[in-house]
Amino acid sequence: MPHAPQIQIPATYMRGGTSKGVFFRLQDLPPAAQAPGAARDALLLRVAGSPDPYGKQTDGMGGATSSTSKVVILAKSTRADHDVDYLFGQVSIDAPFVDWSGNCGNLSAAVGPFAIAHGLVDGDRIPHDGIATVRIWQANIAKTIIAHVPISGRAVQETGDFELDGVSFPAAEVQLEFMDPAADEDGARGAMFPTGSVVDALAVPGVGTLRATLINAGIPTIFVNAADIGYTGTELQDAINGDPAALARFEAIRAHGAMRMGLIASVDDAVRRQHTPKLAFVAPPAGYTASSGKAVAATDVDLLVRALSMGRLHHAMMGTAAVAIATAAAIPGTLVNLAAGGGERSAVRCGHPAGTLRVGAEATQANGAWTVTKALMGRSARVLMSGWVHIPGDAF
Repeated sequence: MPHAPQIQIPATYMRGGTSKGVFFRLQDLPPAAQAPGAARDALLLRVAGSPDPYGKQTDGMGGATSSTSKVVILAKSTRADHDVDYLFGQVSIDAPFVDWSGNCGNLSAAVGPFAIAHGLVDGDRIPHDGIATVRIWQANIAKTIIAHVPISGRAVQETGDFELDGVSFPAAEVQLEFMDPAADEDGARGAMFPTGSVVDALAVPGVGTLRATLINAGIPTIFVNAADIGYTGTELQDAINGDPAALARFEAIRAHGAMRMGLIASVDDAVRRQHTPKLAFVAPPAGYTASSGKAVAATDVDLLVRALSMGRLHHAMMGTAAVAIATAAAIPGTLVNLAAGGGERSAVRCGHPAGTLRVGAEATQANGAWTVTKALMGRSARVLMSGWVHIPGDAF
């Protein structure tokens, strides 16, 4: 019986922030995969090595964690005042599923560098030396991201001395601005607080009724107090990810929060929406030892945040969750704001499992309603490998 040969597709493997993924130009994908649908999803699943019942993605490019099972598709933008269209896919590790429901804030840092290097940004917008401003249309959530990319000799500068906790080596900093970050998610009607309140009473069968901030900024996120669920906010991955009962409770909270936010119709739908919403728990400042062994003092941070992604505690902090943290911290009365001490804030330093992260947001209040015009953070990005990915020709 004849077997289909492998095909090769131009691709670049990139780190962005504390994530990494496989980047494609839309025009380089096979014709059947250039449009959304089953063929595209099947191709990207095979690229990542999913579904893998062993949970390792050994037969693909995925790294067997939520931070490393990611794909990005980029195209020159046809939208006015934008350079590139950015579509992000979160690839399930053990199920045949690609979640297109949200953005990846970490990989957003790599979009500008990739777009410049692959001719998706007009040459007259790239200085010989200095900073190139790349205007990104984030297609998953219909929002604008502005990336400020360092340039040296008309090429992207990747090396530098910017250190990011959760990444082993320093690199050049890419500043990101997430404009009007209240995401236009299905069911949430584009509202920053879909319920109309900065704090809600969230009833979760088997868990209890929890105070929760349900916010739609950067990515839909559910914030609860660490103390209300029996934690301190200083936990590292093993304390959560090695406890199946705890993970089940967290998923129950996430599912019921998603319903309250209008993102799903029933809790059973949460299994088909793994990427969003995110769930995080917050606490006031306290000292702890980060996963690298680095000592984090209570005075180094304004609050502690632990966030879950794809059903597991994240090793550092998702970029989109950082946008939600910055936004919520800027609005008095949210659980994030209260954990940081309350009041009006333009920036916070949050402690996460790998260390610390500073994020900011510009918030204004009019007629009793808060609006956040943008959230800001520094990230870095680097090409890890470029060339082609190979997959069996009958895989999609």
